[in-house]
Amino acid sequence: MKVTLNTLAGAGLPAMGVKRPWLVTVINLLIAIAGLVAIFAIEVRELPDVDEPVVNVRANLPGASPETMDGEVTRILEGAVARVSGVKEVNSNSEEGNSRIRAVFDPGANVDRAAADVREAVSRVQRQLPDNVEQLAVFKSDEDAEEIMRIAVLADGISEQDLATIVERDVVPAFISLPGVADVPLFGSRRQILRVELDPGRMSTYGLTVTDIRSVLAQAPLDVPAGSFRTSDQTLLVRADAAVESEADIGNLLITDKVRLRDVARIAYTPDDATSVVRLNGQRVLGVGVVRQAGSNTIQISEGAHQAVARFNAQRDDIKLQVISDEAIFINGAVSEVLRTLAFSVLIVILTIRLFSGSWRFTLVPAVAIPISLLGTLAASWVLGFSINILTLLALVLATGLIVDDAIVVLESIQRRQKRGEGTSASSVLGTQSVFFAVIATTMVLVAVFVPIAFLPGTSGRLFREFGLVLTVAVGISSFVALSLVPALMARLGKSEAPTATNSQSPNIFQRAYSANLRSVLTYPIISVLISIGIAAAAGSVYTSLDSELLPTEDRGKLNMFARGPAGVGLPYTERQSDQIEAIFQPYLDSGIIESLYTVAGRWDPNIIYVVGTLKPWDNRDISQQDLAAEIQPQLNQLPGVTARIYGSNSLNMRGSWRGGIQFVLLGSEYEEIYAAARVYADAIRERLDSVDSPRIDYTPSQAQVAIKIDRERLADLNVPIDELAQTLRVMVDGVRVVDLNGHDQSIPIVLKAGKSRIQGPNDLVNLFVRSQTGQLIPLASLVTIVEEGVPDELRRLYQRRSISIDMQTVEGVALQTAVDDLMALAQEVVPSSIAVVPEGEAARLGESRRDSFYAYGLALLIVFLVLVAQFESLTSALVIMTIVPFGLAAAIFALFITGTSLNVYSQVGLVMLIGLIAKNGILLVEFADQRRDAGASVRDAIEDAANTRLRPIAMTMISTVLGALPLILSSGPGSEAREAVGWVVFGGLGLTAFFTLFLTPVIYLAVARFSKPRADARLKLEQELETAAEL
Repeated sequence: MKVTLNTLAGAGLPAMGVKRPWLVTVINLLIAIAGLVAIFAIEVRELPDVDEPVVNVRANLPGASPETMDGEVTRILEGAVARVSGVKEVNSNSEEGNSRIRAVFDPGANVDRAAADVREAVSRVQRQLPDNVEQLAVFKSDEDAEEIMRIAVLADGISEQDLATIVERDVVPAFISLPGVADVPLFGSRRQILRVELDPGRMSTYGLTVTDIRSVLAQAPLDVPAGSFRTSDQTLLVRADAAVESEADIGNLLITDKVRLRDVARIAYTPDDATSVVRLNGQRVLGVGVVRQAGSNTIQISEGAHQAVARFNAQRDDIKLQVISDEAIFINGAVSEVLRTLAFSVLIVILTIRLFSGSWRFTLVPAVAIPISLLGTLAASWVLGFSINILTLLALVLATGLIVDDAIVVLESIQRRQKRGEGTSASSVLGTQSVFFAVIATTMVLVAVFVPIAFLPGTSGRLFREFGLVLTVAVGISSFVALSLVPALMARLGKSEAPTATNSQSPNIFQRAYSANLRSVLTYPIISVLISIGIAAAAGSVYTSLDSELLPTEDRGKLNMFARGPAGVGLPYTERQSDQIEAIFQPYLDSGIIESLYTVAGRWDPNIIYVVGTLKPWDNRDISQQDLAAEIQPQLNQLPGVTARIYGSNSLNMRGSWRGGIQFVLLGSEYEEIYAAARVYADAIRERLDSVDSPRIDYTPSQAQVAIKIDRERLADLNVPIDELAQTLRVMVDGVRVVDLNGHDQSIPIVLKAGKSRIQGPNDLVNLFVRSQTGQLIPLASLVTIVEEGVPDELRRLYQRRSISIDMQTVEGVALQTAVDDLMALAQEVVPSSIAVVPEGEAARLGESRRDSFYAYGLALLIVFLVLVAQFESLTSALVIMTIVPFGLAAAIFALFITGTSLNVYSQVGLVMLIGLIAKNGILLVEFADQRRDAGASVRDAIEDAANTRLRPIAMTMISTVLGALPLILSSGPGSEAREAVGWVVFGGLGLTAFFTLFLTPVIYLAVARFSKPRADARLKLEQELETAAEL
């Protein structure tokens, strides 16, 4: 039969490349141009958008205890928020005077719509809240999220209150208006207030009560628009203005005919009481944080913030903004490192091809395929709405080896035919046609593996969706390039040679050695099978001893420290403790390892200290972030009166990570019952577990509280309104913001409170007076009884249940999963069944990640098997390839064990990807063996011939892929930990898998293929039946 292009199966695309090379060239150039355009338009960020939309609700009830907030405010608001559609998790905190509810929504939810729904739900229950609830607000940011940028405000010769006014007026709006910014919290800021400090003794002398003074102050900013006079010619506005602003004017306000405010109070403009203290390298400053919204781009926010800082510094000489820490530095560094790794991978792959091909002319062909495929992948990523991030760039690095695989297979097939003397055009078409099915099959198998990665559930799915789809697009484009551009180039660059003894492909020493060993293995197959099973069994035992964690520890160029003092301590105590902590960091600051030390005393509560030490750039220091933390932590453990921990932030910014270590939450119905269980659990952890230490319960019922027991019968007998009593207590204990004075382009609150020297303790309260409805002054001592007691300073809820959390540190060298397993097993023993114990933060995500990974393994294996069955039209051929996969995974597990790499989201995705890579090499072998069987060869001859013939392309593709991953292992700098995790799986796993592919695959084929007939038999039978049918 005469062979023509029309009768040649699989010749369409390669034939077009040979017949119309300019068309193919132009198509590939257009793909490359689209990629170049995408480079300038595509978004750059650290990771794909994996943020869960978070909406916070905040409410203040001045003076309320945590128990009051929990029962009367938090419970009601939390119930309303939990009913909003799409809410995944609700947790809340109740502290003195304020309540915070945090609602986490499903990943696909729109944060603007979620916030609107929460506002509507809150408004429906607002009437159920106490009347004096203030500042009920809903906002689209996570209060527990770390700031992506921290800016210090340094000023000389400016008072604290003036500096706070300038920052609130000029600096905060510049940052909050940036796209993607959710909140700009201020630390160490003390606004100007008008302080009115009462003298209870003088008030009783003049027969005045707190209510009398408060009602007068409420009228201080009186400014009434009375309307206007209109005549035929003009309109005159009428304004009744009795506002007072100066201290003297306010002091002259009449309370009674003869008593002025200055007679019973001290009036002064002063800074507000400090709620936090901020220092930069020991110098007192004002701190500004930038918190991003869910889904926003850190790099874009950073660029806008740096521009705002430069504009402000150019406008003023007396105030300077200094950026202390910026997450974008790590992200840009990590992206740059991956780009450098990508360049090295391309270079290594090209040199590998040159080594095997022996000709720069033949090396040029796959070298051209690499940039076209990479640029085409970038263009497709842009069209799909993806971003350039660490994971998509990692996908491109791994794709570099895969991209040239198809080109190598086609190139080797064409080159072999040209050495037999076939013409360049014919060899290009026939050589490509002979491997057409294998190239399509390997592409489909890789797609079958990468697509399930893209659609994993949970956090892993959102994290690796772009990773999987980018790899899918890359192998798809590479197969198109290999089947179109490679034959077109080989038809022009190739050289046909007359078949002689010199240019015939005589086996080299490696091929002869492999052929001899293969014959021995096929003669005695049971030995290789037993060795392989032994290796797989050993890998199974090693798998259980691998460290398991969600993310590898990252050197992000900064140290974070979180410290907590005893409950109820004030800011002065916390500031003294921060002095001791800074003294520990000072030697490292002096040596230059730490460039800046940013300390916030009173970060979330008055007893909390938060420190950020920004380290020198990665290239300029010899010590890693982890080693530095290991040096400092023992010194922090020696500090009395405070529990301090150094921790590292992670790419996912999970809630609870700022506390460091592991968090477990106990859920129940009553705090007392939960606390009793938590104490038993914490004691058992200390005594029985070696994997964790320093357990700390976040519920401490030691906050001193003065309970004022009001006698309602006495109130009724003496005609004293309870509101009068409540107002008096609020003013004299904590102070009350009465009203705001508006003037000079600012709003200044009037704060009414007792003088510090007047009310010094609970016993002074009973000497106050309230007025009855009959006008008599009644002493508080006759109405109330004072009792001192201990109460918790904070109450938490999770999943609408009362909760208490325990956080602890993992012991050095213990994997997170090991610690979690130990803690869960211990909880089953010592915690009552009425109390639920659940992990929180990274510990919770770890369990979800493991489930997702096993789901991915199973799905990838199933889909690959089905695709192979469909493509080979044979169960046996598919079974041969799939049998090798577990042994390849065993090789990768050994690689992880030998290198000390943990099982984390990166290495687990590498294992899933390895399934496709192993199957790809098996296809090259089995497909050729099936072709030889179709030609009439026996099973033994077919697989032996296929193994010897395919040794070179299999070795080339495997070595190019393995060496392409080498730069991932050798990388350093920001983000190198994630790259190493994937690199070791591919480098070690695929490298060790070469033994199984080249020796075990022929053995399994020899054992299994004999039970199936060659595919040619089915075709021949069909042709005979068709001929018979035609004759009827």
